[in-house]
Amino acid sequence: MRAEAQAYADKINDALALLRRFLDWDKALRRLDELNARVEDPTLWDNPKAAQDVMRERRRLDESINATRSIERELSDTLELIEMADDEGDTAMGDEGVEGLAALAARAEEDKVKALLSGEADANDTYLEVHAGAGGTESQDWAEMLQRMYTRWAERHGFKVELMDYHAGEQAGIKGATLLIKGENAYGYAKTESGVHRLVRISPYDSSARRHTSFSSVWVYPVIDDSIDIEINESDLKIDTYRASGAGGQHVNTTDSAVRITHVPSGIIVASQQDRSQHKNRATAMGMLKARMYEAELAKREAAAMGTYSAKTEIGWGHQIRSYVLQPYQQVKDLRTGVTSFAPSDVLDGALDPFMAAALSQRVTGETVEVEDVD
Repeated sequence: MRAEAQAYADKINDALALLRRFLDWDKALRRLDELNARVEDPTLWDNPKAAQDVMRERRRLDESINATRSIERELSDTLELIEMADDEGDTAMGDEGVEGLAALAARAEEDKVKALLSGEADANDTYLEVHAGAGGTESQDWAEMLQRMYTRWAERHGFKVELMDYHAGEQAGIKGATLLIKGENAYGYAKTESGVHRLVRISPYDSSARRHTSFSSVWVYPVIDDSIDIEINESDLKIDTYRASGAGGQHVNTTDSAVRITHVPSGIIVASQQDRSQHKNRATAMGMLKARMYEAELAKREAAAMGTYSAKTEIGWGHQIRSYVLQPYQQVKDLRTGVTSFAPSDVLDGALDPFMAAALSQRVTGETVEVEDVD
């Protein structure tokens, strides 16, 4: 078989193996039979919420199982076509088969990622915070670049983005910002981006044109609804009000309407300055605090299942999850999965899906790779 065809086939088989492992194939088939039987029960809709949960789970399982079977069939048929073409010396038919495998590999990757987004809160909207690390203007400029990168990524997926909180840098960039990203599976995709991001470049703020290394952190947590009960004691909260800041225009208020809430026991800090009403900003910030605490619990559960736990770390060297090098060469490398791009401009313009897909897959397999950071 052609080497190119074999490479695509291996990629497809890897995606199928991960899908079967994630679904726990035999268990998933039995569960789908159970759900189909429940759907036939006329009493199911006596409890509408429970019925909706059943229908949602059934749809997800059915789609994942059918997608896996469809890819398996198409892979077998296409490989037979290529083998036949090679035996008959039909180059055109063989080329057509390889093109079909390439398209099937892309579809298998897309279906794999979709199946991996079945966690407890993966379908939810998400908050995404960006904070500049130590380093003044350099790190603050890098934080603003990250804010733009995630905004562009969200727009590529047709998600809606709202700026919830914004703190301008002293000379350029931002000290921090919080985005609300609304769209199906927004949290599921973005959750793998939490961590420290490192930038290496020739500084536009250095008159000597020296290379600088900057750090900023990203923190992602899901939007939750009233059905999830998170208890918070008012006595554990420190609430501050301040004047909203921003790049100008609608982002600047003339009253102390912005609200910052600190949950003293955990050290979690959230803020909202989206509305001109202090009351509304306080309600929004409380919702964000509950979401942060819920995300922390989800992380603990996932870590317990995987046998690991990594808390939020300082924003600096040794803690980065990804490095972005713009000079003297062009490279972005994920230090968890090894996924690399040699087009940083594309990545910074929102081309993040390969990094997210690999990180999601790693959460299922639990496999770690030795990755050397870039200089």
